[in-house]
Order: sequence, then C-alpha cells, then structure tokens
Amino acid sequence: MKVNKKGMVTASLLALTVAATLSGCSGNNDSSATEGTTVEGGSTSGTSLAPITLTYFSEDSSTNWNNMKDEVGKVITEKTGVTLDAEFAVGDPVQKISLIAATGNYPDLIAAKADVGKLVDAGAIIDLTDLIDKYAPNIKKMLGDKLVRTKYSLDDQSIYAIPTWSSVDEKKFKTDGGFELQHRVVKEAGYPEIRTVKDYEKVIQDYITKHPTDENGNKNIGMSLNADDWHMYQVTNSGFQTTGGPDDGEYYINQETHEATYHFRRPEEKEYFRWLNHMNDIGLLDPESFVQKTDQFKAKVASGRVLGLADPEWDYGDGQNALKAAGKYDQTYGHYPVTMSQDYKDTNFWPAGFDGGYGISISSKTKDPVRAIQFLDYLASEEGQILVNWGIEGKHYTYENGKRTIIPEVQQRSDKDGAAFQKESGIGLYWNMMVHYGDGIKDSTGNFFTRNYPEMLTATYNVAEKETLKAYGIDHWKDLFPKEEEFQPRAYGAAYTMSLPNDDPAVILGAKMKDITWKRIPQAVMSKPEEFDKIWDDYMADLEKAGVEEMEASYTKHIQDRIKLWSNQ
Repeated sequence: MKVNKKGMVTASLLALTVAATLSGCSGNNDSSATEGTTVEGGSTSGTSLAPITLTYFSEDSSTNWNNMKDEVGKVITEKTGVTLDAEFAVGDPVQKISLIAATGNYPDLIAAKADVGKLVDAGAIIDLTDLIDKYAPNIKKMLGDKLVRTKYSLDDQSIYAIPTWSSVDEKKFKTDGGFELQHRVVKEAGYPEIRTVKDYEKVIQDYITKHPTDENGNKNIGMSLNADDWHMYQVTNSGFQTTGGPDDGEYYINQETHEATYHFRRPEEKEYFRWLNHMNDIGLLDPESFVQKTDQFKAKVASGRVLGLADPEWDYGDGQNALKAAGKYDQTYGHYPVTMSQDYKDTNFWPAGFDGGYGISISSKTKDPVRAIQFLDYLASEEGQILVNWGIEGKHYTYENGKRTIIPEVQQRSDKDGAAFQKESGIGLYWNMMVHYGDGIKDSTGNFFTRNYPEMLTATYNVAEKETLKAYGIDHWKDLFPKEEEFQPRAYGAAYTMSLPNDDPAVILGAKMKDITWKRIPQAVMSKPEEFDKIWDDYMADLEKAGVEEMEASYTKHIQDRIKLWSNQ
C-alpha cells in the first residue's frame, strides 16, 4: 500500500478498503455562497445506511452534551446512521492529545485544534483530500476556492482536518467579547462613554463605593478573571486586545513585514498588566482571580456580585444564564470596546477571513472513513446547517410569510434556561463539529443560516439590555465597536489556527514561554505596585534566556510560508 511521507496510508487507498459504493448522505449542490448572497439548492435526505458508532474526542469542552439523545442529535443519527461516542476535554486538552498520539489509541474522529501536528507526526490521522473529492460534495461546495486554506503546510499540502472553527464568508453581527459591565452599574453611572480602562475602572469604583455589598450583605466584586488552566489565555489575550492587536494567539504579527513577536514583549502590553496590578492594589480586582476554578468563577457570576468582566460570553455564559433564569436581568452584562487609551481601536471585529486550521480529523484506525466523511458532509449540507442552527421545523421554528422564525415559547425557554434547553434540544450543540456558513449568509429559501442576524438578536435581548442599548442610542452592541472596514485584511488569517510539527522550535520553545508567562503574569498582577517593574524585567529576561527570539523567528517563517501557500490558488 502506498504511504505518504508521514508514513500514513493515503485516504484514497483507505477508501478502497470500505464499501465505496455506499450512497452519500449529502446533496449535489454546485453553487457557492458569498456574503449577502443566497445559497441555492434544496435539503439533503439521509439514506438507509446501517447504524454505526464513531468514537470522537474534542479539545473543547461540551457541558451540555447528551450523547446525541437531544432532539437535534436524534435527527442527525436518523439521517446519517451515525451515533457519536464522544469524549470532551477535561483539564489540559494538550496533554490528552499527546497521550492519544503516544499510545496509539486513536478515536475515529479527533478535534485537536492547534495540536493536530502531534497527530500528523504520529501517523494518527489521514489525508482527507481524496475523501473530500469523492464523498463530500457539500464540503467541496461550501469551501470552494478556500479549500487551499485547509492544507497543512507549504511542505505538506495534505488536508488533515475539516475546518470547523472558522465560518465561511461571515459578516459578524453578534458581539460576545470586549469588556463587560452589569447593566445596573452603567445605569447608575448615567450611561457614560466607556472607551478606556480608566472609564471602565471609574464606573466600577463609583458603584462599589455606594454599594460595597449586595442585598444579602455579601461583598460585591469589581472585576473577576478566570485564569483556571487554559482559561489563562483569556486573561492574557486582553493584553493585545486593549493595545490594538488582533487575535493571533500568542503572537503579535506586524501587518507589513509579517514578522512575529511574542506579544507580551510589546511595551504597550506591559502597561495593561500594570493596570491590572493597579486594580488589584485598589481592591477592585478579585483576589481569587488566579487561584479560583472555572466552576467557582461561574458561581460568582451567577451570584450577581461580579460587576465587571473581560471575558468572552461563551466562558461566563452559564453564570449569566443563571441570572436570567432568576429574573436578575440588571445584573447581566453589556459589551464595551475598552482599550488602554483612545489611541487604540478595539479589534473584536477585525476579520481574519476564512481559516482552515482548527477542525476535525479522521484517524488512521477508523474502520470506515467513508462513513466518517459522509457524516461530516451531512452536517455541511443545507439541511444539516439549518438543523444544527435552528432545530426542527414545527418543534423549534416555523415559517411565517416565508421567513424562518423561532417559536416564541422556544425562544422564551432558551432565554430563561439556556443550558438545560440546549441539552434537551441540541440546538447549537454541534456547531464546532461542522464546517459552516457564517452569520449573514442566506440559504436557498432566502433565510439566514444562523440565528445571529440583527432582527433575531433584538428578539433575544432582555429588558435591561434593551434599556441600556436605547440609552446609548444603538440597536446592537456591535454599534459601539470599530467596524470590519476599518481594518486591513490579514493575509495569513488568524495566526493561532496554524498547526505546527511537534518538533518545531516554535512548539518546543512555546511550551517553555507558556510556563514562564503563566508564572510571571499572576506574580506581576498580584504584586505590590512598587515591585511590578522588577518582576516584569525579570520576566522579560526569563523569556530571552529561554530562547524567545529563536521561537519568534521560527513562527515568522511559518506565517510567511502560510501566505505563500494561500497565494497558490
């Protein structure tokens, strides 16, 4: 059998070992979607394929996973014959992927995010190029000329993962980042402009001075951080977000030269962490920020005592949903484009374009790779996209004058008890298992694929949120943020989606830099202000001694190679 240079059986020959005559689960649509356009083609019906169980591991957590016993999951199984025996990361996902690669116990499907290189090096996953070409018409249609962005590297142009994190042709409407403040806090402040960290700090300080405790006598918390394990990235990401950098993971990429710098080495970011140190010094930062577990963080949010956050909504959402369920809408959060000064722009809406990095791979031990790719292809079909995003017609949504509309009782249930509703319905639960169209793209009926469009977002806002938006004279939180058109396109997409070989200097040295950073940042933030500069200087020296410049040079080459690869279309 022919093997590629990584020692893996090619997908085309693997496919010959299975029943290649199996009828596909997908449609044969040819049209492509672009922003603001309608995707033509009808729904996709499942076939009478024999039931099959595929094992699956994901680096992402899924607290509402219900073993596909949810309503959407049952339909997916009915259409594809596939049931997933799924495991989701608990603790350090990188360690789990390393264990999978080392032991040879490969699940059928693996979502390894940036750690896919470990699986490539181990021969754990197959090249999907031929499988996509033969058995995945929906994936081919959706990706179109973006398929080149799914290739692994300039040197190895295999496709090892179906991209699931980056949306195709997205025009983002929903804001789930920035800095957050409770609606009651900004209301009491008179809805001032909240543009800089000093603006943010002032409204918290003024509120907590008047209301040091909640109605039960428990101390209010000015700002809390979730630094539990990998959540530390969310804490440190604010360093570049408040100083004009887009989300490129642990690097700041010069947009002209495409040179990479470990972003903590930028002098601008030192001042952000100095501000956190200041917040701690004046008692506005939760002293447990760097020691609490995620469940404790969410419980604090759910208590209503945390006035401010700098965290993506998907991380604190469970706590906020508890507040909604209790009717405490004024203690839920709005989003603000906070930066260190007016000289910087918040970069939440700086588009990266389509990235082919993070996604789902098929392992080299999968007995039926054709069924695996057909399963993923069904999710990429128009029918699959609508099912995952909207649920089941008649149960979760209806059509009114041709417009797809969520049934009011379903929307109310979702707003009031989001976690339980998702576990029961499965709506949104399979989003990061599929390649998908982004917000703003319409299907063949002229309706949006996703529920994140202006009219639908308005319908989801609670009474306190609507009051705050009205006070600021805006319709959506996005209206406060710099627009996509204000930023130049990134030729390399989002840098953090690059998958690198396990033995690459950027990977090996990157692990050392992470250990140093995760030790030094909490130390610097929680220190006495007069000690901050000495700790920061020692931190910078530690990085240099550990080889940060060699790491940056290696990553720079990968960025520039990706640009070359993507330009070969």
